[in-house]
Amino acid sequence: MMKAAVLETHGAPFQIRDLPVPAPGPKEVLVRIAASGVNPLDTKIHAGAAEHARHPLPAILGIDLGGTVEAVGSEVTDFVPGDEVYGMAGGVGGLQGTLAEYAAVDADLLGAKPANLSMQEAAALPSVVITAWEGLVDRLAVGAGDTVLVQGGAGGVGHVAVQLARAFGAEVFATGSAHSRAVIERLGATFIERTEPVLDYVQRLTGGRGFHHVYDTVGGAALDASFQAVRRFGHVVSCLGWGTYALAPLSFKEATYSGVFILPPLLSGEGRKHHREILDQARRLIESGRLLPVLHERRFTLDNLCDAYRTIRAGAARGKLVVDIAT
Repeated sequence: MMKAAVLETHGAPFQIRDLPVPAPGPKEVLVRIAASGVNPLDTKIHAGAAEHARHPLPAILGIDLGGTVEAVGSEVTDFVPGDEVYGMAGGVGGLQGTLAEYAAVDADLLGAKPANLSMQEAAALPSVVITAWEGLVDRLAVGAGDTVLVQGGAGGVGHVAVQLARAFGAEVFATGSAHSRAVIERLGATFIERTEPVLDYVQRLTGGRGFHHVYDTVGGAALDASFQAVRRFGHVVSCLGWGTYALAPLSFKEATYSGVFILPPLLSGEGRKHHREILDQARRLIESGRLLPVLHERRFTLDNLCDAYRTIRAGAARGKLVVDIAT
């Protein structure tokens, strides 16, 4: 048996239950979970406010994990018991989530855990690394000599996007509030106070030409500002572009827009190997010290899990929140 946090009704407190340990299927790995990362999406699923991330109840939530392989399915050849792994493993689409002591996970969703990270640090990264990577690498192909503006540079996706863009040789700028300035500058980006008018900082920092690339992690007004901040023939990417926006600023600059949505591999099963490819490539950057997580200072467990969700809803998270699962 294993302990798991079960959500029975949207918006209700989690119930800690004793459930059978799942058996891995032929292409799955049974992972003993040490830590589970908490994301804003988790809180939306909990509240029943994420139609794009359907998850029938009762359910075990939790998208990210760091853990150890306990057993492997008959067709799995690239993991063995004892391997340390991390990944974006479930918590949507009816897939068991990571707020449990064990999970049976499609092997294609897992990568080898970076050797220099703790389980808690590893659990903080998978979904934000995949989101940042798909925007900066898959969509923007960021490279040396590029200028990149990250909207929300101290957030979960933002602090990874800043580091990735720098690792690929770009000059990076990032918006944030005054209290996030130290984090943004420590990551190596030029800080922009988020209340500064967009045309003012575009003039101040680029001579009015704009940035080659803009990665928006905030949505809303920040995405509108991104359309104004990009240069001619530039490219804007957003992982929160779900509103209604005027595209005229892009059209006048002959610029382009792309969205990032990382859930289809979990929801449909298609493209899961690309998640592993991203995790494996990110591991090399992590182990070289060029990409590291920023963790919230408070530690959480299954017993105070609701506190973690309240912290995110209140906008009080300072870094990624992680729940310790292993006792």
